[in-house]
Amino acid sequence: GNKAKPDFIGLGIEMKTLPLNAQGQPKESTYVCTVSMQQTGELRWQESWIKQKLSHVLWVPVEADNSIPLAERYIGQAFLWKPSMVQEAVLQRDWNELMDRIVLGEQDEITAKEGEYLQIRPKAANSHARAMGISSSGLKTKINPKGFYLRATFTRTLLVHG
Repeated sequence: GNKAKPDFIGLGIEMKTLPLNAQGQPKESTYVCTVSMQQTGELRWQESWIKQKLSHVLWVPVEADNSIPLAERYIGQAFLWKPSMVQEAVLQRDWNELMDRIVLGEQDEITAKEGEYLQIRPKAANSHARAMGISSSGLKTKINPKGFYLRATFTRTLLVHG
């Protein structure tokens, strides 16, 4: 969900479905949590929502073919994952770079091409939805809500290596 805490608070585990295409590969990037667009001052990875969410994840692979009724789709073998030191370092670097842009009021200039494992993309029911953010001049302004997503290229490695 959108809370700063993992889905299973007592266990410290976040659950994420991993939609797979017909070839058993991730169909799309995976939504993790919303991006707070009103961040200012010093930010710390260790205190971030996304760090809390990705510290321990129960991945549930799911067949994502829309032509198959939901009740008939296969659910794959779920697996627990904790980021390795290398994976966490890359996630932290991506988060730092992306959040620096948010703090500088550059939200509207961030593209989905930025970040190696982690990307920021619009997260709204439609393009007319707006949330409060900070402009490059430091003033509050309405902007398109955004979310953190894990790239499909990254989640594909989790299927192979866990």
